[in-house]
Amino acid sequence: MNAARTALSTILACALVSCGGGGSSPPPTGGGTPTPTPTSSACALRAQQDFADSVLNEWYLFPNLLAVANPASFNDLQAYLDARVAPARAQNRDRFFTFATSIAEENALINSGSSAGFGIRLFYDTNANRVFVTEAFEGANGLAAGLDRGTEITAIGTASNNLQSVASLMASGGPQAVVNALGPSTAGTARVLRFIQQPGGPTIERTVTKSDFALDPLSDRYGALVLNDGSKRVGYINLRTFIIADASAQLRAAFGQFAAQGVTELIIDLRYNGGGLVEVADIMGDLMGKGRVGQVWSRTVLRASKTAENETRLFRAEANAITPTRIAFITTNASASASELVTNSMIPYLGSNMALVGGNTFGKPVGQFGFDLPNCDLRVRAVAFQTVNANDQGEYFTGLASVVPNTCRAGDDITRPLGDPREASIAAALDFLAGRTCTPISGAKGDVAADAAQRARVGLDLPERQPLTPARPGAGDLEIPGLF
Repeated sequence: MNAARTALSTILACALVSCGGGGSSPPPTGGGTPTPTPTSSACALRAQQDFADSVLNEWYLFPNLLAVANPASFNDLQAYLDARVAPARAQNRDRFFTFATSIAEENALINSGSSAGFGIRLFYDTNANRVFVTEAFEGANGLAAGLDRGTEITAIGTASNNLQSVASLMASGGPQAVVNALGPSTAGTARVLRFIQQPGGPTIERTVTKSDFALDPLSDRYGALVLNDGSKRVGYINLRTFIIADASAQLRAAFGQFAAQGVTELIIDLRYNGGGLVEVADIMGDLMGKGRVGQVWSRTVLRASKTAENETRLFRAEANAITPTRIAFITTNASASASELVTNSMIPYLGSNMALVGGNTFGKPVGQFGFDLPNCDLRVRAVAFQTVNANDQGEYFTGLASVVPNTCRAGDDITRPLGDPREASIAAALDFLAGRTCTPISGAKGDVAADAAQRARVGLDLPERQPLTPARPGAGDLEIPGLF
């Protein structure tokens, strides 16, 4: 089933139906749900609900976990979808992975990384409810205004005379109040931001305007580096997202640099990477598959009635491929989808020579297909398959810490730039590659007490952070966590 392997993944993988445009691939064998002939009522809510029902009833991965819902009881399509998949959500198998989105907006993101915003990632401290910039994208207005990794945003307003402190917003409405204060993701939206560039740095008040910008999957500042650890050269990749098709070309160039310098040990930094194109994940695997061509990279498994669509993806030849001997994957709770696919798929080949460094991952071994109602600019993404590695391992709904042979707990030190060997997670990754010991990540995702005790043991005083995300996340929010 080529469609599942070559198209978009919202957290693990998905496929665009042929009418979706923008690098789309054919629908799964037998076609997607047929698009009805447009009529004056074709885009009415009930028509959209009927369309969504036909998708779920035929393709949903967990048919026994679909609830019956009365369409007349709902005022929008997403609420209806939420109700239908509620049993799967209750079992942590579909955490807002089935959703409705815009065809045009999603295709723009896939084709060029086009988005409208300040061009920053925002995460919040879950204890003190403080909001920080964890990453800023080149070419966007946020970085130009002085917002970069480590900046704390302390107040937001539409003018200097109506600034609201982040503390008051959090107290009144939690993270969603901050999301609302930052305004819609439309070009031209302006906000006055008060921020501190670094701990102890100056407080700045500046108007920043959202604009269209192209998100570069590998930063020109730190996306691909060769770090010198004593006499050893270590390849460092910081992949922001798999969602942009051009990531494949950038990865090929980076691995060409590694191959030319004889690099065999890697740090793959996926700490904020929420997923993207499965074809990019596959190419990344190929670039680490020298000597493994023809062996199993991963398998895609659908519901029992769709087993004819199952597929095994093999390693393919890539000119710049290397044979890594040791890899440290840097992850956090924002690492998901294709990030987890790549990590999980390397387990059969590296075993104890690989580690998860930082924190546990999100936990999403399932993926979506996309079904389009083009005249309504509607794409329904429904969980339709699971991905497993060559050993048929794919049950990591609680995160990869339970299945990766080695884990090393480390903080995300936003006081240092990404790519800096002194940054906490990168330093821990270098320690693993050098054979030094570390404290394991708690294997049970969400075990707050155990995690707090573990952090105390290893002396981590950096706060836990979550991506600032709307209460009802869209495709871009899931794939590029914290993007504003």
